Amino acid sequence: MPGFLLNVGSTVLCAHGGQAKPTVPNPRVRVMGMPVVTQGPPYIIAGCANPPPPLNVGPCVVGNWILAALRVKVMGLPVLLQDSQAICLPTGTPLTAILAQPRVRGM
Repeated sequence: MPGFLLNVGSTVLCAHGGQAKPTVPNPRVRVMGMPVVTQGPPYIIAGCANPPPPLNVGPCVVGNWILAALRVKVMGLPVLLQDSQAICLPTGTPLTAILAQPRVRGM
């Protein structure tokens, strides 16, 4: 499915409202002046409201992307799209791209 490419300025949230940011954006390709992000490196999550044990498993810490662009790659890695899918650890809940740049679309 086509979707807008994510860059470091995109808003990505965990299911509990925590803000996710890329650990290693790609410095070679920019969209709207900001580096794009690829599937390889994980996202770090801050501000997750999921309660710690014994009430629950604790807050989301890392988000690993499992599905990205099929046709668009940067330095051999698939770029992340607004409809890409990720799983947060340790909760197993998804990351959601709320806001992406509106100019470049990939598939």
